[in-house]
Amino acid sequence: MANTNGAPDPSTLPAINVLAQYAKDISFENPNAPRSLAPRETSPQIEIRVNVNARKVGEHDFEVELAIEGQAKDGDTQIFRVDLLYGGVFHIVNIPEDQLHPVVMIECPRLLFPFARQIVAESVRNGGFPPLMIDPVDFAALYRARAADEAARQQQGAPN
Repeated sequence: MANTNGAPDPSTLPAINVLAQYAKDISFENPNAPRSLAPRETSPQIEIRVNVNARKVGEHDFEVELAIEGQAKDGDTQIFRVDLLYGGVFHIVNIPEDQLHPVVMIECPRLLFPFARQIVAESVRNGGFPPLMIDPVDFAALYRARAADEAARQQQGAPN
């Protein structure tokens, strides 16, 4: 709908507002300090996992959780481990129902990611290591992979 000057009515435009964002849980482990801080001849193996969960907390409000798990190993020896559960509450209006789930699971974590990435980098740096700079995450690809996994699980459980 347009107003008298031809511009769209702002009350009908899609909107995503961040109401709050916060670290729900954070852990950094350096189990072999101070030995783990010594210079090494080889680069450690870095593993990063990212997961997204969401739940409705109001008529138009959603809590989205971004879980980031990272660890560095040298062979079987763990150098460090960092775990972050970073959350946000989003107010989402004027999004068609069939598009709401992808918006919550793709756009909301995309907005949270830079803040969570900074917390992880600083936690690792504060542990005595160079900051762990996580590459940008393609939340659309993560969403599609999760949907494909869910479809495969449903197909396996379906009677033939």
